[in-house]
Amino acid sequence: MKSLLIVLLLFVAIGCGKNEQSEQTTQKSKEFAHTVKVEDVIQVSSYTYLNVDENGNKYWIAVPKAEFDKGEILYFDNYMEMKNFKSSELDKIFDSIYFVDYVEKQLGTGALTRPQKPKIDKLDVKVEPVPGGITIAELYSRADEFKNKTVRIRGKVIKVNSGIMGKNWIHIQDGTSKDGNYDLTITTNENVNPGEVLTFEGKIALNKDFGYGYSYKVLMEEARTYKTL
Repeated sequence: MKSLLIVLLLFVAIGCGKNEQSEQTTQKSKEFAHTVKVEDVIQVSSYTYLNVDENGNKYWIAVPKAEFDKGEILYFDNYMEMKNFKSSELDKIFDSIYFVDYVEKQLGTGALTRPQKPKIDKLDVKVEPVPGGITIAELYSRADEFKNKTVRIRGKVIKVNSGIMGKNWIHIQDGTSKDGNYDLTITTNENVNPGEVLTFEGKIALNKDFGYGYSYKVLMEEARTYKTL
């Protein structure tokens, strides 16, 4: 009789465990708007691109760089869709891709943190300032003075991200710095190439936060370019 009682207790315990796990899975899917299965994984320097399947609908998402396996189940809510997004590293254009704010694996076995801006290293650059313009060091030293004002800065194009939120995002350096700030981010509708030395004219904005880890203490917006000789 005692043996039978033990077997019954074990059966109940196992059943409860399965029910609890099932409830956890159901609860997890309720907490997030999207539940997807990983179909393909592409790694680049700062992100992981995932082709996912959501109830037969396949699409691409970009998440902070991490390890994923085909067949894994992921959950997410917040995202920003980008159309005709070009990955320069892959030389590939995504008709549509979702940059996901936060993603979690099934049953919480590896939550990922929110993405951060890729860090731009300081390069060995020396660019003479344009007449009537300012340097990056001057801009950061007197940022409050330049807020909402149009300025000119000459620098070397270090990085280009095209077609994000309808703009091209440019990083330039001129060899000057202030308190560790040596890189200026610029938005423009013009097309430029890494390695070009250009003069940019645009309005200065301060403390811009676009979400998804992308915030800028200083940003030059709607810039025009002037090629230097």
